[in-house]
Amino acid sequence: MIVLINPNSTQAMTESMLETARRTAPSRQFEGWTSLDGPPSIQGVEDGIAATAPLLRLIAKASDQGASAIIIACFDDTALAEARALAACPVIGIGQAAYHMAALVSERFSVVTTLAVSVPVLEANIVAYGLAGHLGRVRASGVPVLALESDPDAATARVVDEIVAAEREDHVRTVVLGCGGMVGITERARERTDIRLIDGVRAAAHIASAL
Repeated sequence: MIVLINPNSTQAMTESMLETARRTAPSRQFEGWTSLDGPPSIQGVEDGIAATAPLLRLIAKASDQGASAIIIACFDDTALAEARALAACPVIGIGQAAYHMAALVSERFSVVTTLAVSVPVLEANIVAYGLAGHLGRVRASGVPVLALESDPDAATARVVDEIVAAEREDHVRTVVLGCGGMVGITERARERTDIRLIDGVRAAAHIASAL
């Protein structure tokens, strides 16, 4: 059993990420858990701090119940180090998985995320993973996390605009989708660009399945 834990309290986001994980690795059993005591979305350091304690309680529960792997389904990789120290199984962040996969297939990649407040967190994670030399740029689309659920057409259009800008301005051939709520954007982006897109939920599902 692979447990995908959404550190925010938005159940609809959990369901869309869980569906994506199951389609990605259909031979594996996935469960999706929502941190109902977490913030509605995680945008920046303060939200990450607020999400940490309830997330770690779910990490401990999943580990105690015999999970074979745990996916932290927030692109900030919220409390990843603490979770890995706590769990008896591998714990993977969707940001971590996406960055490593991008570095495997491209010399350089850019990241398109939600709001500017998230950029420093993602940049710091990329440096911590030893992948700064592969990074073109972390770009904020100006789309709040919850808008990906509440206004998906407008939010998707804005994210795709930023993907196209990354391809044009950053001289990269790979873009990482920097939010778990962006799982549905890949297909829409194909209408405007053929750049390689890496979604963290799919990347983490592949890696967790292999582990």
